Amino acid sequence: MKYDFRVSKHHDPASESRARASAAFERSAGRAGAMDGSDTLADVLRSVRLTGALLFLVEAAAPWVTEAPRSNVFASVLLPDVEHVVSYHIVTEGSCWAGLVGEPLVRCEPGDILVVPHGDAYLLASAQGLRADYGNEATLTFFREMAQGKVPPVVSEGSGGPLATRFLCGFLGCDLRPFNPVLSALPRMIHLRRPARQADRLDHLIEFARGEIREHESGAQTVLLRLSELLFVELIRRYLRSLPSDQLGWFAALRDPIIGRALKLLHNRAAYGWTLAELASAVGSSRSALSDRFNQLVGQPPMQYLMQWRMQLAARLLNDGAAKVSTVASEVGYESEAAFSRAFKKTTGVAPVVWRKRLSDTGPSA
Repeated sequence: MKYDFRVSKHHDPASESRARASAAFERSAGRAGAMDGSDTLADVLRSVRLTGALLFLVEAAAPWVTEAPRSNVFASVLLPDVEHVVSYHIVTEGSCWAGLVGEPLVRCEPGDILVVPHGDAYLLASAQGLRADYGNEATLTFFREMAQGKVPPVVSEGSGGPLATRFLCGFLGCDLRPFNPVLSALPRMIHLRRPARQADRLDHLIEFARGEIREHESGAQTVLLRLSELLFVELIRRYLRSLPSDQLGWFAALRDPIIGRALKLLHNRAAYGWTLAELASAVGSSRSALSDRFNQLVGQPPMQYLMQWRMQLAARLLNDGAAKVSTVASEVGYESEAAFSRAFKKTTGVAPVVWRKRLSDTGPSA
């Protein structure tokens, strides 16, 4: 994304698992997301290391166009150890056209939001048919300077005509592997229209962000990074509320009275030796009904989901510290290190020690 570099130069399966969760696992909520009572969405976002990278405001005068390549081109510039970058763009004033490169664009009005969850190349423009006249090197230069604080968080774009459009741009890093059910459940692009009802929490966060960007007081960069995370979580909540009642997928599962409770139990007590029968009893369902509904919404059986979630927790523990593989195995519910290693390799393609070494040697994007 360029945002006029000519201007910016004047300006960051239950089997083989333990019968019950260990006390150590319960204490490791901050690392493994096992805290009792935590909601499932927050649990996943914590485990996949959702991390704010940038939040800035663009002021654009027609004609203008901003374009960004696939996020793997600039991810390491924003966050050196990040595996994946998600971006979102919130129109605060005026209107524009936006969407994925090569796909039909959508009209965005004030309050509309464009989310690019899977790192596709995208653009925003004052009119259809416009394309940027700069390449990836210019994009990398902009992102590098913005991440280093060399570019102010208010960026001018366009040819200097009457100001027509303002929009916030947010970028976040997160893990993709071995299991990120949030990203897996999101489409390539989300266009959220402003709801007709009165201002909600997201609107208040947007106004707070705009004020923080303009005033740019001491500690502003830290505040903006946290705001970029809060804005993303709140817009995911808005997306969840916007889904039709017959929607399938992980987000639909969260609001299902039976499957939502099952997911919360699996997340809150991931190290527990769940069986399908015990899980069904805990949520007040028969085994067949639970299995069928879970498969229908989530796309896989409950015990398979649990195994994948345990591997995500394990990967986080391997990434974050120097714990022995046997300790990690115990933390995520396996009595046997060998059984854990087999499950981890089946999910990720590599043994736990290789996973940790590869990350240590080359970073998550290897």
